[in-house]
Amino acid sequence: MNTVSAPLDVDRYLSLLALDGTMVNVGAPPEPLPVTLFTLFANRRSFSGSTIGSIAETQQMLDFCAEHGIAPEIELIEATQINDAYERVLSSDVRYRFVIDAATL
Repeated sequence: MNTVSAPLDVDRYLSLLALDGTMVNVGAPPEPLPVTLFTLFANRRSFSGSTIGSIAETQQMLDFCAEHGIAPEIELIEATQINDAYERVLSSDVRYRFVIDAATL
């Protein structure tokens, strides 16, 4: 799943998929993303997209995650750490999505 809303080399990521693998794009970059069809032909790869969905679909997804113990992997930070977090993003030192603890605002 690609959540990036910036231009990227889609073919490079598609080439990482296994046989019958699918890359789902939910990010919305401002420019079209070029895809080489031969990248899809190799190993019967697929490239699809999805919008966020309705409130009912979002609730269904949350219920599914709760039922199966699926949770996001995040790094919880305090509001005072925002500048440090931004610097880490710039230096590619981020493994999980940053979430700001609202109690520290």
